[in-house]
Amino acid sequence: MLIRKYIGDLFVGRRLYIAGGGFILLFVAAFFINFIFPVAVFLLLLFTLIIISDYIMLFSAQAPTVQRDMPDRMSNGDGNKVTLKIRNNAMHRLVMNIIDELPFQFQQRDFVMQRSFTSKQQKHVSYTLRPSSRGEYYFGKTIIYSATILNLLQRRHRLDTEKSVAVYPSFLQLRKYQLMAKSTLINESGGKKIRKVGHSMEFEQIKDYVMGDDMRTINWKATARKSNLMVNNYVDEKSQQVYCIIDKGRLMKMPFNGLTLLDYAINSTLVMANVCLQKQDRIGLITFADKMGEIVAADKKMVQREHIMQVLYHQETAFLESDFEMLYTQVRHKIKQRSLIILYTNFESLNGLKRQINYLRSIAKHHLLLVVFFENTELIKLSEADAKNVEDIYIKTIAEKFAFEKRLIVKELNKYGILSILSTPENLTINSVNKYMEIKSRQAL
Repeated sequence: MLIRKYIGDLFVGRRLYIAGGGFILLFVAAFFINFIFPVAVFLLLLFTLIIISDYIMLFSAQAPTVQRDMPDRMSNGDGNKVTLKIRNNAMHRLVMNIIDELPFQFQQRDFVMQRSFTSKQQKHVSYTLRPSSRGEYYFGKTIIYSATILNLLQRRHRLDTEKSVAVYPSFLQLRKYQLMAKSTLINESGGKKIRKVGHSMEFEQIKDYVMGDDMRTINWKATARKSNLMVNNYVDEKSQQVYCIIDKGRLMKMPFNGLTLLDYAINSTLVMANVCLQKQDRIGLITFADKMGEIVAADKKMVQREHIMQVLYHQETAFLESDFEMLYTQVRHKIKQRSLIILYTNFESLNGLKRQINYLRSIAKHHLLLVVFFENTELIKLSEADAKNVEDIYIKTIAEKFAFEKRLIVKELNKYGILSILSTPENLTINSVNKYMEIKSRQAL
């Protein structure tokens, strides 16, 4: 145990190797020049004393303490801050090489930070991590190699800071897009909120009849009590029903900037759920691939957002073709009320859409359907690149053909009255929220 404590954690610094090489050269020179030999011996003894004193300073000092501050859960695809609170408990200055054992998902094998600490000093050392997949992330120990200002020897400290953190869909984006759901922004820009009279089931009040009121809304019981004509006043129903449907088929496995298309769809769905709840709409969730996945019934309680987040946390991409016929059957069976259905999927060709268009048209007969699919950014880069030879011309032509098919898919959907969004992955959330706000303002549902 003593050997492990006083020798097992001892490491030699780079300066000691350099000094050792210098002494070797000095003794080689002493073989040819006799008077150098006693000088070399004296310097070697002096250097040995310095090494011993450096060793005593390192191993007599109290070990540093570390506390890792980080959130209990991380946001997928966003920068998450991790802070190490490190205190030097030694009575002298130390230089520390800090290695924080990151989860294997980050694949960073050379993550080292160097800081200098005076006696009894505490510092906060921060870094940012951007996870690219959901799941459990395990942080290991914090390893510190401390050295004095001589930096001849290093002492290793293995500090117990293990912790497991769950990476959830991007909840940090909720704050970013939350203001978009606030009607106060409209008032600040000079707009005025107008109460629109309608004939929905949402009752507002009973009022006196005035010329122009609909005779069908007369409340005869209230009229008998007041001896004046009284009418029921209705307003447009605020609490509408919205369902986000996520396709987990093989096309959603395509990567972009470290995340899969499925992850972008999941992050967008979480933001959409938050915005819908802010607008007092009922929000639900359905996932599917070759088999039906999770189904969360629409609700407008604020706990619905946390429920949806927990469901989205466990979603994984399937590697089979998605079954849209099964999806249509489940939508007809589970969603009885006319709703806004936001379908996150992907079509890479017009033929791929035509295989599923009949099912989409059937869904659109009973609901307001919004199909959200992805722009292939790599194809756009290829189509915009300069062609320098025949092979480049061929690649550029094929890329332009596939990029043009994406536009044809939009036209094909619009031809059947199906709303659509063609978006790059990084702009998916903002485009989806903007379209939802547009539908709300037009009262299209």
